[in-house]
Amino acid sequence: MEKYKFVGLDVHKETIAVAVAEADGGEVRYLGEIPNTTDSVVKLVRRLKNEDARLSFCYEAGSCGYGLHRQLQELGQDCQVVAPSLIPRKPGDRVKTDRRDSLNLARLHRAGELTAVWVPDGAQEALRDLTRAREDMKHLQRQAKPRLLGFLLRHGKRFEGKDNWSQAHFRWFETVKFEQPVQQIVFQEYVDSVQAMTRRVAALDEQIESVAGESVFRPVIEGLMALRGVGLITATTIVAEIGDLRRFATAPQLMAYLEVVPSEHSSGESKSRGGITKTGNGHVRRVLVEAAWKYRYPARKTAILQRRAERASEQVQEIAWKAQKRFCARYRLLEARGKLKVQVCIAVARELAGFIWTIGQTLPQPAARV
Repeated sequence: MEKYKFVGLDVHKETIAVAVAEADGGEVRYLGEIPNTTDSVVKLVRRLKNEDARLSFCYEAGSCGYGLHRQLQELGQDCQVVAPSLIPRKPGDRVKTDRRDSLNLARLHRAGELTAVWVPDGAQEALRDLTRAREDMKHLQRQAKPRLLGFLLRHGKRFEGKDNWSQAHFRWFETVKFEQPVQQIVFQEYVDSVQAMTRRVAALDEQIESVAGESVFRPVIEGLMALRGVGLITATTIVAEIGDLRRFATAPQLMAYLEVVPSEHSSGESKSRGGITKTGNGHVRRVLVEAAWKYRYPARKTAILQRRAERASEQVQEIAWKAQKRFCARYRLLEARGKLKVQVCIAVARELAGFIWTIGQTLPQPAARV
């Protein structure tokens, strides 16, 4: 019978703490720390392989990324990247060190108590980095705009036009004058900051459009864009964050992965459900909720939506139209029952994830590449 060794790695920027658990339930040994370098990892694998056992590594997902995972796979070793929030912990254990963490990982890995996360390939991770960069720039833009408006409001400068951040609004900025030269400089810095963030967001939008059009994920992205409220940015974010939709056996599994399901605290005959758990992928959950707001209007095929849907197959178009009719009716029904709009959108977002899963089952998924 083949012998196994389970290796727990507590990975940091400079060092890796290493512990090994024997498969037969024997002792868990702490091997010490090694530098977090390629050569050191190769030496570690060579050293452990000399003990004539098959190795299975694990480490927590974190800021160090998936480089170690890919290196170990290239060396022919099994490796799991585990979810830190799902690692069993003793409530009374208040001591945390690298040594204890690596020993605990090795012990739990041997017991099968760890939950592995999905590791994207190189192309998938690049697309994810692009969409997250765009999200970061959009966040900075949303911060810069209120600061500029707040500065103008403090000094009694009001725009009399209809829409803020329109072309007319920016032309009005050119006419604003302050008595103090320093305040004029501050105002101009705020304006330049907003314009710089706007240009960066626009540049990343163009980059996403270019990459999505040439990507192996293009059929999936275009299929999801048939859904109302799911434009290019939303569809690309979903694909970049989730990957192969067929890795989920059922739609409820995808909903649970995104944590758009209600929390629950039930015991005995007492059943209590609360708001959504919000412990899953927040990037996808955010774009789903934004898309759900589009269903507060009556169901209809607009010209823009129709042009997007034409890129997909007839089967996908039928699924998207069925989803739109259902969600628009459900939005009005729940709102008539007195539900808050936020609650209604969450309910629609949860079911929207189910239709995304259904569309994913009808589309060919791209082959993994690095």
